[in-house]
Amino acid sequence: MNPEAHSATSNDLAGRSSGEASADVAAVASLDEPTRRRIYDHVSAHSSPVSRDDVADGLGLPRRTAAFHLDRLAELGLLTVTFARRSGRSGPGAGRPAKLYQRSSAEVSVSLPSRQYDLAGNLLAGAIEQAQQSGQPPGQVLAQQARDLGRAMARAQTGRSEHTEQLEPGRGEYSALMSLLETHGFEPQIKGGDVLLHNCPFHALAQEHTSLICGMNLQLVEGVLEGLGQTGLRAYLDPAPPRCCVRLGTSDQG
Repeated sequence: MNPEAHSATSNDLAGRSSGEASADVAAVASLDEPTRRRIYDHVSAHSSPVSRDDVADGLGLPRRTAAFHLDRLAELGLLTVTFARRSGRSGPGAGRPAKLYQRSSAEVSVSLPSRQYDLAGNLLAGAIEQAQQSGQPPGQVLAQQARDLGRAMARAQTGRSEHTEQLEPGRGEYSALMSLLETHGFEPQIKGGDVLLHNCPFHALAQEHTSLICGMNLQLVEGVLEGLGQTGLRAYLDPAPPRCCVRLGTSDQG
């Protein structure tokens, strides 16, 4: 089994753009409006799609009010919209299809500071599964999968294929590195030629399972550096809470 193919999802590779994060904030913030939250909860409580009339009658709201909030929730991605004739009739005289609403299957989350627990969960679950199948030590599998994922993240960032030759120095690898780290929530900061990672995307896990998660994180970042090529940096462990335990430096330290 290819560890990279097993562990890497599209979300792991791409991370979340600032636009996507802003959209999630807007979606969550919209539920602060009491009527809109009641409507969202009402729709969510039904396993089948509901109409504007269903919501208006169920909550004792004017139909226009229900329609306004339902459409706004759909615009924000919290509800999905379908059209159907609820009478079951078709053809001439059957009337216009009703606009129906259902809770979206898309996940919306806001985390401040940024956390990447889904990424960690995918790596840990993938490592355990492969270790059970191969008989290899789970820690060894996790390290390899994290490193492979880091390389894949780098290729996704630059559009470089696995078999493309590394770019010559000075072609933007450093810039690509900073952008990738920012996208995945590490909050990179330059200090004296080194890159400090101000935020740990796996903070709660690292607090409870420091050796395992920090080792995974180091392998992930090392994979990113390998995938990007000539950054002039190496990753090493340099714990200094509250920032990330991984540091990127220009010399062999640690």
